[in-house]
Amino acid sequence: MPKTTTPDLPAAPKPDLTIGFLLMRQFTLASVAGLVESLRFAADESFASRQIFCRWEWMTCDNQPVTASCGLPVSPTAILDFAKEWDYFVIAGGLLEETRQSPAWLLEALQDLHKRNIPIITLCSGAFVAGSAGLLDGRHCAIHFTTRDEFRTRFPKAIPVIDKTYIKDGGIISCPGGTAIDLAADLIRQHCGLVRSQKVLKYLLVDDAPAGKTKKQTPVNQPDIYENELVTKVIAFMKHHLDSPVPLAEVAEFAGVTFRQLNLIFTKCTSHSAAVYWRQMRLEKARRLMADSSNSIHAIAAATGFSDASHLIAWFRKHYGETPSSFRKRRREVEKLIKE
Repeated sequence: MPKTTTPDLPAAPKPDLTIGFLLMRQFTLASVAGLVESLRFAADESFASRQIFCRWEWMTCDNQPVTASCGLPVSPTAILDFAKEWDYFVIAGGLLEETRQSPAWLLEALQDLHKRNIPIITLCSGAFVAGSAGLLDGRHCAIHFTTRDEFRTRFPKAIPVIDKTYIKDGGIISCPGGTAIDLAADLIRQHCGLVRSQKVLKYLLVDDAPAGKTKKQTPVNQPDIYENELVTKVIAFMKHHLDSPVPLAEVAEFAGVTFRQLNLIFTKCTSHSAAVYWRQMRLEKARRLMADSSNSIHAIAAATGFSDASHLIAWFRKHYGETPSSFRKRRREVEKLIKE
């Protein structure tokens, strides 16, 4: 009898956003819940809760269940793995006695993540873990007002801020607690598009822009903030010239330094040369335009300062591991999948 064969199923679409959560003992549930519930609404159609657009894993330091500060036990869904190419890695802290003295292996792992340019999100007292790893030296950090004095004592080189819902600085995104919905909405807006971000806010009954109020924090898809005034000045210049980048020699002249000095300062503050940092800004804007508009690749290339579509395609593939057309095709496949 002829053998029957089962047709190969299409590969699951690559998610737009992947996040690894490291839950410390006695972590604060509210901020973790606000972040992951936002991801859940963005990951699928309606309330189906499938991890399609967004995927996440729960991990713990010893791969055993942990208990939140409110008494809720949570079991990990994955073995702790720092080697994965997460889009973001979250340190979910809570009670200070569990984050004051972090093990050396954890601090070294976070330092390695930072060197690999994987953004680290600290929730609640998770900032104390990042501070112990030396990742907040010279950087602004959003912390809870009740921990400011101790934070200043322990990390005198850091710059604590108590009036922001989150801060992005130098690859570290710090959130002092609360619901973390503002942070989640901006992450989703950057990686999944404006429509899905608006969906999250609508389902969670959150106003996107309350009348008479503006967000104090810098959205995560905007450039980092730095203590170095020259770097901040140049990044603002780059942001306003994404569609028609001028030669870097002229940027250096604008900043009042030599080309070599500009690169040295940028490398010290951002871990990237000025050219690489600017190109990444333009690629991020191109990706958002691909997600939120039907503009042609030629039009997007022109709007983001690339010489032509081929130039954009080459750098997009190198940076994101796929071409713009495959990125858009994948999004269409996901849209079709969640409607089935």
